[in-house]
Amino acid sequence: MCEEPGDTCAGPGVTLTVRLVRSFEYRNFRPVVFQRVRLEQSVREFTERVRQEIETKPGLPPPFRKYQYDTMKIIHQAHGAKTNDLVMSLDDQDKPLLQENQTLQEAGVTNETELAFFKKSDYDAFKANPQVAW
Repeated sequence: MCEEPGDTCAGPGVTLTVRLVRSFEYRNFRPVVFQRVRLEQSVREFTERVRQEIETKPGLPPPFRKYQYDTMKIIHQAHGAKTNDLVMSLDDQDKPLLQENQTLQEAGVTNETELAFFKKSDYDAFKANPQVAW
């Protein structure tokens, strides 16, 4: 990312919000803001950076730091309609999961995009039985 010493960026980068989803059933998530993100980097590079940063982020409870997140999906983009679902809408199947070999830009990420970062097996289980516990 752009804030690293010696890292070069074509521009200032964008601001992204990553929603760390710990549980769909219990609606347990935490948003984390990342600034000056280069859209030219791959989804794999960005997910690795997110994993590294959340391990030491102040104020983030340990269960969120150590969870095995493995998948990202766009859940909201600036100036678009937001869902009423607290965690992530299951109705937005037109928004595919981000592929690791794509750049963020190729995946459709733009400034102020909100992404969900979650465990794919949890998402699949929730899609099969979308019951919330509270």
